Amino acid sequence: MKIGRITLADPTISPEDKWGEEIEKQVARVFEERSEFVRVLVHDRAELKAALLRLSDQEQCPLVFTTGGIGPGPHDIAPDVTLEIIERELPGFGETVRHYSFHRGPVALLSRAVAGVRGTSLIVNLPSRPKAVYGCMKLLREAMVECIEQLRGVRYDLHTDPIVIPVEKWLPFLKRFRVKPDPRWE
Repeated sequence: MKIGRITLADPTISPEDKWGEEIEKQVARVFEERSEFVRVLVHDRAELKAALLRLSDQEQCPLVFTTGGIGPGPHDIAPDVTLEIIERELPGFGETVRHYSFHRGPVALLSRAVAGVRGTSLIVNLPSRPKAVYGCMKLLREAMVECIEQLRGVRYDLHTDPIVIPVEKWLPFLKRFRVKPDPRWE
């Protein structure tokens, strides 16, 4: 399976691409099928738009990830460009990224991550820190797989290791929305 991975170059940080490496590790943990990555480094809005269009329309990548560029700064353009080109937004992805990140610090409220569908491609904006990429990918993986299976009408062979999310992470969320947790979880 061909997967697009776009890294937004930020002149204020190191050019090392540790974020993208984490995406590749997480994808390898999900799909049994060997994945081929199309790696793109972009520097501005026009390059990002061209890369997203090429990866979704010409390369036909079922998954396209962007890393970095989801904050409020002047170089943070990933959400804006993504919203320009997608056909349908999937707000649950961005909400999950912010929810995961918020437990690590309230600056997560500055995240503008979005996701959506273009043709048969799912495009997802991810944070720029490897630990955040790891955590978000763990939470998003089942939804990502389900989405691309629905878009493409194919089933993918997946690794069977279960996603384990500690209950103490979800209890406050459940209680906040008045979902009655199973007493065994307490």
